[in-house]
Amino acid sequence: MLRFLARFLVFVLAVLLIVAVAGPLLVDPTPAPGATRAETVATADSRFVSIPFAGTNGLNLHYLDSAIDPAVAPSIDSAIGPAAARAADGRELTFVLLHGFTFNAFTWNHTLGTLAPFGRALAYDQIPYGLSAKPLPGTWSGPNPYAKASALEQLFAFLDALGIERAVLVGNSSGGTLALEAALAAPERVQGLILLGPWVQSQRPNLPDWFATLPQMQRISLLLARYLGGNSPLLDYSYADPTRIDDERRALTGIHRRMANWDAAWAALLTHSLSEPVLISQHLEAITQPALVISGSVDQVVPIADTRATAEALPNATLEILPGCGHVPQEECPDQVARVVTDWLRTVSLP
Repeated sequence: MLRFLARFLVFVLAVLLIVAVAGPLLVDPTPAPGATRAETVATADSRFVSIPFAGTNGLNLHYLDSAIDPAVAPSIDSAIGPAAARAADGRELTFVLLHGFTFNAFTWNHTLGTLAPFGRALAYDQIPYGLSAKPLPGTWSGPNPYAKASALEQLFAFLDALGIERAVLVGNSSGGTLALEAALAAPERVQGLILLGPWVQSQRPNLPDWFATLPQMQRISLLLARYLGGNSPLLDYSYADPTRIDDERRALTGIHRRMANWDAAWAALLTHSLSEPVLISQHLEAITQPALVISGSVDQVVPIADTRATAEALPNATLEILPGCGHVPQEECPDQVARVVTDWLRTVSLP
């Protein structure tokens, strides 16, 4: 009897091993159908620019620009008075807005109007989100466009392409991480920071590169990409009250689904990100630019305690807590965000 049980246990373990190894390979690798040119599905306020990136013919970035979009109206009430925030040298400010994981430039469509009275505001889709380029493995011969260092390079290339020497970076979630990394890497180009629920103290799982790139893991990444991008579950999770999400917001968040190969591109990003740790929390004391750090009181993604720790570690930061707001207050609580951002811009001294 014991011998039979031992053999049965070995059989069960062998089956489980086969399922674990072969199961992911059953995921259909055929990329999603859709448009091959983003311009064909773009909105009226969409703009595009090509940036250089080694090993490619350039990467097409989709962005929104308050300076050339007549639909963007200042959302600051006239009773507040004229906007006076400028750089120390008297130049008008430029804001570059960086979205978080699985979101896109449209997450900032309310904030563009808030910032418009203070200067030019731009928001772009980071690779491969929204309507920006979606390079697939095998289509580049240089650095991986989904590496953390590449995201930083693409940010500065975006600034260069639009002739922006310095900017105030506005980042939500992982966009806040990117903003902080830019401020550390090139402080002369970053005048200030506005960070909403920045993903700094939290850590995602990190796998060895050889494991993350196994065929089975690549199929799991594809499955995860289709789940995250197929119905945008993080949108609901990022709101304190998901009933505030209207059909237009859901459509804008999921606009990538109109593009061909979006799932395979997201999977390529996920595969690479699994092996890259987030280390910016170790360098916050070196980031001296003025910073406004904002947390929603009901943020389920980045707890208030983590955002507070980030603000306390930054040498020149102001912390604001927005009651009743979740992880994307720029979408859920735009009036509260407008108020604290406006107050800060009217009083802060930017280099």
